[in-house]
Amino acid sequence: MTGKESMFSKVKEIEERFNEIEKELARPEVIREQKTYQKYLKEHSNLSPIINAYRKYEAIRQNIEDNRSLLEDPDAELRKLAKEEIELFKADLDRTEGELKVLLLPEDPIDQKNIILEIRAGTGGEEAALFAADLFRMYAKYAELKGWKTEIMSEHATGIGGVKEIIVLISGHKVYSRLKRESGVHRVQRVPETEAQGRIHTSAVTVAVLPEAEEVDVVINAEELRIDVFRSSGPGGQHVNKTDSAVRITHLPTGLVVTCQDEKSQHKNKAKAIKVLRSRLLDMQMKEQQDKITEERRSMVGSGDRSEKIRTYNFPQSRVTDHRIGLTLYRLDTILQGSLDLILDPLITHFQSEALKAA
Repeated sequence: MTGKESMFSKVKEIEERFNEIEKELARPEVIREQKTYQKYLKEHSNLSPIINAYRKYEAIRQNIEDNRSLLEDPDAELRKLAKEEIELFKADLDRTEGELKVLLLPEDPIDQKNIILEIRAGTGGEEAALFAADLFRMYAKYAELKGWKTEIMSEHATGIGGVKEIIVLISGHKVYSRLKRESGVHRVQRVPETEAQGRIHTSAVTVAVLPEAEEVDVVINAEELRIDVFRSSGPGGQHVNKTDSAVRITHLPTGLVVTCQDEKSQHKNKAKAIKVLRSRLLDMQMKEQQDKITEERRSMVGSGDRSEKIRTYNFPQSRVTDHRIGLTLYRLDTILQGSLDLILDPLITHFQSEALKAA
């Protein structure tokens, strides 16, 4: 069996399952049992893009066959028209077959997860902190455009509007699948507000995208934790915290430390810190697994190493460059306003192509 025959054999199996699900969704007893109904509805939603692409493919293929029957027509003008139509339909058929191949790639279950987004100012002092705040606003606006929810878990702000570190939970449909390749060093080139000479400075911010871990993903034993409580630092005056509500959790086996002091409640700070710790541990496990993969395979799909410089934002030229795929766009303001799909869509297409080659 050829690769194409194998692919369409798989599609046929999926179509049979899709038809079964549609019958189940129409049954009154299934509709009454909401838990079962929702399960079928989710599976139907996941399979729909494959079925739609397959039906589109079949419709195009039928159009080609219909036009081929006109190639023997006595009317020369009609034969010419049919030939032109066939060429157009063939190009469309190839594109649709490519879409099907991508849709049939095995999906990583982690792609469905929410994320913990960690943004930290790197080299560049206050200018790096200001750009870290710019990046946070970019991701927050992108999340809003996608209909996702954002919740700040922890924030260490600077005096003039920057952030040394901000940790955010972003929840929604397939958040990790869209943002997982944002991990790395983001470099900014611009004239700092504090620079009187008008010289361009280069600063760096690190971004980490961690899949949100649930209790079933990572088990944390209480005896492996050291929990310290202390008084939160704040802006002063009436806002000074008079209770030990801030929480620092140290995971003794790994040495990971998470601090949370944004909430007035010690209980809420502890819950947030545990959530962040669990996601960091899951990320550590994933990285250990990835490190076992061969160097050839890693380079093929991209290592995602956070030490890599992945993108440069050049303000004087309004230019954004993603170094992994050599993409340059002169739409800096638009991207910082949340139009991140301008970069993410080409990135996803590139890595899908690499995955297809590997497959």
